[in-house]
Amino acid sequence: LMAIDRHVWDQGDRRSGSYPDGVSTPAQNRSSPWNVPNGLTVLRLLLVPLMGWLLLRDGGADDASRVGAFLTFSVAMITDRLDGELARRRGLVTDFGVIADPIADKALTGTAFVGLSVLGELPWWVTVVVLIREIGVTALRFALLRHIALPAGRGGKVKTALRSLALGLYLLPLPAAWHPVEVSAMALAVVVTVVTGVDYVAQARRIIRAERASVEPTPPAGTIG
Repeated sequence: LMAIDRHVWDQGDRRSGSYPDGVSTPAQNRSSPWNVPNGLTVLRLLLVPLMGWLLLRDGGADDASRVGAFLTFSVAMITDRLDGELARRRGLVTDFGVIADPIADKALTGTAFVGLSVLGELPWWVTVVVLIREIGVTALRFALLRHIALPAGRGGKVKTALRSLALGLYLLPLPAAWHPVEVSAMALAVVVTVVTGVDYVAQARRIIRAERASVEPTPPAGTIG
C-alpha cells in the first residue's frame, strides 16, 4: 500500500512527468491507449474475478483452487510491476493508464482481502481498515490529479511487498504451522499500510499549502493592513 504508494502518486506517478522541484503534473502529451502497459493493466483487471472465483470455490476448501488463486494473484502482481516499468521507460503515458492502473491494483488486493474475510480466514476489521485506506488515498489522488503528484518513497514499495507476501501466504493452502507466520506478515502489512496512508495525506497537505502560498499575491511595498 508510504513515503507513498507505488502508483501514480505513491510512486511519484510513474505515468506522469516530473519537475525538478519534486512536484509533478500529469504529462500533457499522452501516447495512444493501445499499448503494452495498458494491455497488462487490462489483463490484471480480467484476472481479478478469476482469482476471486478460485479463492471462493468449494468454500475455499479445494487446495488446487487455492494454489490457482495464488498463481493468478502472483501473475497479476507481476503485470503491475511490468506495466509501470514499461510506461516509464518507453514514455507510454495515457489517461487510461493513469486512471485504470491504480483501480486494477485496488480491485485485485481488495478482492483478495474480501474473499479471505468471507471465508472467515481473515478478520473483517483488517479488510475494512485496508479498504478505507486504499479508497481514501485513491480518492485523494484523483482529486489532486490535475494539480500535483507526490514524489516516490520507499514506504510505498515496502507496503506493496509486505501486503503481497501476506496475501500470498493466506491464499495458499498452507499447514496450520504456518499460521503464526501468516498473521505476523499481515499485521506488519496493515501497520505499514496505515502509517503510509497517514504520511501520504500529510505530504499532500504540505504540498498543497506550499502551492497555495506560492500563488498568493505579495502586498505592494508600504501597504499597511
